Amino acid sequence: MLKTPVPSGPAEPAPFLALDGIRKTYPGVVALESFSMRVAPGEVIGLVGENGAGKSTLMKILGGIVAPDQGTITVDGAAHERLTVGTSMQAGIAFVHQELNLFDNLDVAANVFLGREPLKGGPLRLVDRAALRAACEPYLKQVGANFPADAPVASLSLAQQQMVEIAKALSMKARLVILDEPTSSLPVAETDKLLDVIAGLKKQGISVIFISHRLHEIQRVAERVLVMRDGALVGRLGKDEISHDAMVKLMIGRALKAREALAPARQPGSVALSARGIRTPAYPHRSVDLDLRRGEILGLAGLVGSGRTELARVLFGIDRRLGGTIALDGPPLALAAAADAVANGIFLVPEDRKATGILLDLPIAQNISLPDLRRHARRFLVSPRSEAGTAEVQKKNLAIKAPSVATLTGTLSGGNQQKVVLGKWLAMKPKVMILDEPTRGIDIGAKAEIYALMRSLADAGVAVLMISSDMEEVIGVSDRIAVMHEGRISGYLDRDDFSQENVLLLAIGKSAGTEAGAAVPAA
Repeated sequence: MLKTPVPSGPAEPAPFLALDGIRKTYPGVVALESFSMRVAPGEVIGLVGENGAGKSTLMKILGGIVAPDQGTITVDGAAHERLTVGTSMQAGIAFVHQELNLFDNLDVAANVFLGREPLKGGPLRLVDRAALRAACEPYLKQVGANFPADAPVASLSLAQQQMVEIAKALSMKARLVILDEPTSSLPVAETDKLLDVIAGLKKQGISVIFISHRLHEIQRVAERVLVMRDGALVGRLGKDEISHDAMVKLMIGRALKAREALAPARQPGSVALSARGIRTPAYPHRSVDLDLRRGEILGLAGLVGSGRTELARVLFGIDRRLGGTIALDGPPLALAAAADAVANGIFLVPEDRKATGILLDLPIAQNISLPDLRRHARRFLVSPRSEAGTAEVQKKNLAIKAPSVATLTGTLSGGNQQKVVLGKWLAMKPKVMILDEPTRGIDIGAKAEIYALMRSLADAGVAVLMISSDMEEVIGVSDRIAVMHEGRISGYLDRDDFSQENVLLLAIGKSAGTEAGAAVPAA
């Protein structure tokens, strides 16, 4: 097997942590092959690669969770065949995961020092809350937090909760903080705050490995970038070499021209779904009017909390609408539950696929057949052969990367899990497809596949509603954009009027700088 030559890149500063020749295999899979890297004090390293490239395995090795089959890990000059969880912590390696690990019924200080609380009262071993909060404050100051140590975690935004996780890492004397997709759930303003925290850690001499599929963020904060593909290090980029195109080309082995491929193939058709005067539980005093047309991708933009997901839940019948009507192909539709939406060909790909989109402990075949069990039933018993047959078709059509349809869905990468969610609906011939944050936490190659799938649905006459917080995605994929602000549609934009400025103006409730984007009066 020919290996892609690794560009030499710039000279690296003296490291305190080094990995040499790391190899890790699982049955039938080489997760890491001859991987080497260096980490010097106070540097920010971007780590990018498609899902399945080996990033998660590398992090588990650094955290001491799994042992490499070959290679050496050197910490402060001392060589180790592997790290344990204990030696990893002693080395100052700390993790902040995409899915936060905080207790929202406790305050900030209790989360930062969980299991390490200062005690008082002798044998009573009571938590000394004053000392606890006093010990926490310096770490909050270190990350630039604007909230006190006694603030309830439940009251904090996602970006602030990320700061708590980083403060917890610093309280353990971290020298290297590994951030795994920390901005995937954050809007633009909160992302900026977190990226500022990363810059602050660098100034304090703390190293950061920043893993993200949002390549413009990597470009903004990283001093150098390591690119992984199929378990191997395929490229290093110095500060002056980092660009979106350079990272993409190394990640997927080719240049990616998404915008040209996504141009609409035909004009949209008639209105498929019409919503009039819809009031949601989140904004009971605001109403929404929305038309979805056959053959178009309507992007739904807006700030977090603007009511986009709540609208999707009402259109899918999960939440009861407080007013208004929904019509499909003309006649009004009674949606008492999600089952009514499914029966009428209205399908939802939810924001949190792991919580509400798939069952991780079930195989691919059972996930795909789940919404349509009657079709696979023989004398009231579900036929595994019928399930497998339908799943095989979707596995092939969607290029789901898995050994078989009997593979547990929880073992798949994020992009392939999303394809399973899509596969269960595509097997049922949708009329309206609602996708809420369809590419969150998905790598650039899988994103392109999801975009192409959305376009093929629209070309087949399906009405597609795409909710996204990614501005580039909304502008690059949509045929039309609707923008929400505080529970209502503040304006629409046609392709000629697409710009980040126009979307942001409508998102904060102002009129866009175009006639097409003029704000809709509040209901």
